[in-house]
Amino acid sequence: MTLFDHQRLTNATFKLDIERMRKGWYTDKYFTNIARMLTTLAEQGYCYQGQVPHLPPGVSPDGVCAGDLEVEMQWFTRRPGTTLVVGVDKALTMLRHCTGYFENDQFVGTADKLEVWAVEDGCQVYSDGSPLTVQPVLRVCGRYRDFAILETPTLGILTHASRVATNVFETLVAARGKPILFFPARFDLHEVQAADGYAYLIAVERFNRDYASTLGPFVSTDAQGDWWGGYGGGTVAHSAIACFLGDTCEAMLAFSQVVPPSIPRIALVDFNNDCVTDSLAVCKAMFERYRQMVDGGQVEEAERYRLYGVRLDTSASLRDVSVTPLGDPLLDLGVNPRLVFQVRQAMDAAWQGWEMPSEWREKARLYCQLVKIVVSGGFNPEKIQRFEKLGVPVDIYAVGSALFDNHGPTVTDFTADVVRVKAHDEWVDLAKVGRRACDNPDLQRVW
Repeated sequence: MTLFDHQRLTNATFKLDIERMRKGWYTDKYFTNIARMLTTLAEQGYCYQGQVPHLPPGVSPDGVCAGDLEVEMQWFTRRPGTTLVVGVDKALTMLRHCTGYFENDQFVGTADKLEVWAVEDGCQVYSDGSPLTVQPVLRVCGRYRDFAILETPTLGILTHASRVATNVFETLVAARGKPILFFPARFDLHEVQAADGYAYLIAVERFNRDYASTLGPFVSTDAQGDWWGGYGGGTVAHSAIACFLGDTCEAMLAFSQVVPPSIPRIALVDFNNDCVTDSLAVCKAMFERYRQMVDGGQVEEAERYRLYGVRLDTSASLRDVSVTPLGDPLLDLGVNPRLVFQVRQAMDAAWQGWEMPSEWREKARLYCQLVKIVVSGGFNPEKIQRFEKLGVPVDIYAVGSALFDNHGPTVTDFTADVVRVKAHDEWVDLAKVGRRACDNPDLQRVW
């Protein structure tokens, strides 16, 4: 269930490996050991026999059966500041399908005996760093041994998806509402692409809600759109230009001829480390083909040659030939503000040097000025903020590995704690030192 449509996703979406999850395949071994121990003690009829129970005064430990103990557990993040929560629906699906125990090799599901509260994907929680004031995103009450082995995978999806979503959201804020192309697929295992793409979508939807924006999602693989029906989109790769012997113009003309018009034509213009020259060449060649087809009455087919944008992806170790060296050489390397300004100025004025009938001149001017500038290569919120502060004429940012960042303030680790236990049909506080039961007004009773 997301904050935006209030519809929970089910296993029809997630396609869990239920059989192996029930057997602890994805679980830290100490949890499977605990579950096995508690099951055995329950079968033996064991009740607490210790001498120092940490129970409130007046609550007797006599007759408390550890193997069948019911607990209240809460899941929360330790990321400082605000976290955009994603992964709740998948965690709930794990609980729904994998809570229970085996009896004579047959799984007996007991999820219906749990009491479960959860927030919606897309909610935000805040942490001031104190484990005594956390905002839980999931609360479960029930017999612990039935869901003990699910702590690992539920924490895993909450941690991973919430980190990606929060990083994307903070990047969108830095970009002041400009589109962020989701390009991190190459930086992680392919198995996580669906969760990553969903986390990105939730971040876009949360940004639109908070900032009255209308951004759409842009993912690079079909797998990233699997959970929400999206499809991958993309531009031309450097390897494609190499297949055309380094001729960026020819590569774009071929791409435009073959690929459906619905896919935006974004030229990658740094192959020869001369973004201005290649941008101008591509723009001219695409416009000439566009004009020829319009003049020939093929107006709809002409849209194949509508240049949507140029993408600058200069390596951080190179200085584009159009950038005049300044005092600090580091300021000249990669995709830098001066390079973007020069490309924009060159594109806006490109039409002035073209030969064409007079009735086409205004159309040519608009064609050039509507070409968007896309930048990629090493962009993160800090670099984007610097570009925005300087008023660099970027239209779209393509961001990759920074969206997986996991150090310092971006560490989004979730954890789960038992905070209450049920003794003689009475719920009593019992948590490790430094933790306690906390509340979150966004928690909703699920089942």
